[in-house]
Amino acid sequence: MSTDMHNLTLAQISKGLEAGDFTSVEITQHFLDRIDTLDQNDGGINSFITVTKDQALADAKAADERRAAGNATAWTGVPFAHKDIFCTDGTLTTCGSKMLSNFVPPYDATVVDNFKQQGAVCLGKTNMDEFAMGSSNESSFFGGVKNPWNKETIPGGSSGGSAAAVAARLVPAATGTDTGGSIRQPAALCGLTGLKPTYGRCSRFGMIAFASSLDQAGPMTQTAEDAAMMLNIMSSFDEKDSTSIDQAVPDYTDTLNNDIAGKVIGLPKEFFPDSLDSEMAATVKAAISEFEKLGCTVKEISLPSTDLAIPAYYVVAPAECSANLSRMDGVRFGHRCDDPKDIEDLYKRSRGEGFGDEVKRRIMIGTYALSTGFYDAYYVKAQQIRRLIKNDFVKAFEGVDIIMGPVTPTPAFKAGEHSGDPVEMYMEDKFTLSCNLAGLPGMSIPAGQINGLPVGLQMIGNYWDEANMLNMAHQFQQVTDHHKQTPANI
Repeated sequence: MSTDMHNLTLAQISKGLEAGDFTSVEITQHFLDRIDTLDQNDGGINSFITVTKDQALADAKAADERRAAGNATAWTGVPFAHKDIFCTDGTLTTCGSKMLSNFVPPYDATVVDNFKQQGAVCLGKTNMDEFAMGSSNESSFFGGVKNPWNKETIPGGSSGGSAAAVAARLVPAATGTDTGGSIRQPAALCGLTGLKPTYGRCSRFGMIAFASSLDQAGPMTQTAEDAAMMLNIMSSFDEKDSTSIDQAVPDYTDTLNNDIAGKVIGLPKEFFPDSLDSEMAATVKAAISEFEKLGCTVKEISLPSTDLAIPAYYVVAPAECSANLSRMDGVRFGHRCDDPKDIEDLYKRSRGEGFGDEVKRRIMIGTYALSTGFYDAYYVKAQQIRRLIKNDFVKAFEGVDIIMGPVTPTPAFKAGEHSGDPVEMYMEDKFTLSCNLAGLPGMSIPAGQINGLPVGLQMIGNYWDEANMLNMAHQFQQVTDHHKQTPANI
């Protein structure tokens, strides 16, 4: 048995299990040992909130028995991890918050159940910004996550635990969620492939809500091929989710090797402002030039409402979070204060103690925007701007097959650098937010490095066009090795 199994991709692990090169128990134990050594200790990465060691080994043993009986799928016995926003029956699900620090759901999220049905082995639940609110994974009640490329820097958020765990090869892949860039941004900062599907492609049932019209689950992996494998499992129509769309799910691995010559790439001038760091612009454009070598053509386009995305998002998302988190009151769900003197004291102290600063900030903004006298001025106006942003994309896709640009303004910044300035932190998502507001699929793939830190290339596809994005990303990864780079000392 190889001692570097952690460097195998999902596809390679699946094939290795099928060939009998190793068992699920062996590779599961290998990853659990790495988590023990690199994550769950002082100075560790802190990418996991809960490690389900006993359950994982039991599931791995069952998977090996299933494979021996000839009942295996491509996923049987393959290890991975879930972001701690997905409800898991009998396993702690915290959303990175004190409010849910003792919450054990009695049911599985649909995405969780989809993996269980395939015989996959979940190693645990990954750390995240509290209730998915953040861009740096510093707002977690369980402590910040460190970026394996440089532990002084942040891994991105809110799916920073998933990103750091995959980057450090503690798991071959993990689930994430993306409300305003929370898969793509940490994937970019940790050198991964991360994909946010079209809104409605993956069920939101059992995925604890932040902003219901924006949240979407997606894969975080080493390669586009692995992302296609994960999306095959994560995508499904679900009658339990009113936002789930009954749209046929293709096998995303079938079209990975299609020729991409002739594809037209749109570069929005708004994604390359004069203020963009020159090294970031050069790195992203160098990656795009690789697509030109593969036969693609590039044209400049305009998405004129792009600058309105941040103000629109930070009205819509807080408003929806204010409504969604109202149930966390110490009565129906969540942390309950000690010895409340009356019902008002119970509500105030339970929510005051249970929520962190960033969550409180967004609840207050959202409640204000929804209040009498301000609803039309703020929330309705933000939704109108949202439509303008969507219209920009609809017009752009009349002439291009895919849109590309940077994911983040800079590589990973140092922990604490923006924590005193919420607006500066919000600006980290300025290239990703419009994709969520429009409900489009978006993706980040490794595109190079600046000063030893990864840089991501963002790809935005048309509605239900995940297969095209994955095909283009896979072809790019056949001629580059950015996705093969790993942090030192892991």
